[in-house]
Amino acid sequence: MNTRLYRKEPLKSQIIHRLKIAKGHLEKVIEMVDEDRYCINVINQSRAVQEALRKVDEIVLKNHLQSCVIDQAKKGRIDEKKLIDEILTVFRNKI
Repeated sequence: MNTRLYRKEPLKSQIIHRLKIAKGHLEKVIEMVDEDRYCINVINQSRAVQEALRKVDEIVLKNHLQSCVIDQAKKGRIDEKKLIDEILTVFRNKI
């Protein structure tokens, strides 16, 4: 199976950009906790980190479906049950 995450450079750049956004938000959360800032503000900033990472996941999953899955389907090498289970497992996993 094709395991390359990125097929096109703009996609890789987009993912890196989103990860840097998440990193910036996380650095702000750390700063806010260190400064004993108001709890609700810390939570709001933390949620921004989570949202930025959710967007990364969405981009990576879309790429996976458009590239890896399509490639395997075109080659007739797709196991539909395995594919569905793999994707559902990602969403069922609790962090």
